[in-house]
Amino acid sequence: MKSKRIILLLMSILMITVLVGCSKENSTVKKEDFDASIYANNDFLITPNELKDLLGSEELVVLDCNKPDFYNKQHIPGAVSIGFHAFSDKTGKPGDSGWGTLVKKEELKSRLEALGVDNDKTVVFYSNVFKGPGADGRAVWQLKQAGMDNVKILVGGLSYWNELGYETTNEASEPIPTSGLVLKDYDDSYSATKEYIYENLGKQVLIDVRTEKEYKGSQKAGEPRGGHIKGAKQLLWTALLNENGTPKSPDEIKTIMADMGVSPKDDFTVY
Repeated sequence: MKSKRIILLLMSILMITVLVGCSKENSTVKKEDFDASIYANNDFLITPNELKDLLGSEELVVLDCNKPDFYNKQHIPGAVSIGFHAFSDKTGKPGDSGWGTLVKKEELKSRLEALGVDNDKTVVFYSNVFKGPGADGRAVWQLKQAGMDNVKILVGGLSYWNELGYETTNEASEPIPTSGLVLKDYDDSYSATKEYIYENLGKQVLIDVRTEKEYKGSQKAGEPRGGHIKGAKQLLWTALLNENGTPKSPDEIKTIMADMGVSPKDDFTVY
């Protein structure tokens, strides 16, 4: 299967979460029935049950990608707040060259070590996908570019975690810094440049995963220009999710993508 290229934002298939106020663990916890093994590429998925069994371990780092006010209301015990652009270069303003792209390798190493991340711990990201674009997906995608194979995204995020009745808290957690993290040179196949997009216009499917209003010209989300890339099709990224934040089945996803003109063997770009 060819690689799927992404401009700034993908991993949409697995983002998460509606915050419903602070709660404690429910005595009638529901049994999880989500089977991640049905997905062909599932190495970066971790289910709530699997994460629950790891909570409290020194070999686990949980990173909350919600906005700070959401984190302060409710988060998974032990999770550290990192926000939306934890690993992105925000020099200048949106639209400037390089804005929002992955920071340089030495800077990324420094930021990750400050969060307690190394090459051996299981690093789990989650966010509130229904209140804002899945920053957990962005983070996992960015670290995959740097060759990290120990990063995971929580299936269903906080919405599914809550649905199962698992514990949450509003007590903030601080990271325990580490050292010795080794990163690989960035793998360019995970992303698409403007030049790549231009060269492939009309040759492969280009999918705009923003809202229909943004696709049609709204700049309320901070876009420096209105509209969309010529020839791009619009597919709201949450269309790939169930109401509780879990990804739809492989067959459902294949059907949705087929309607976009994409089969599993095709190369395509998402932005």
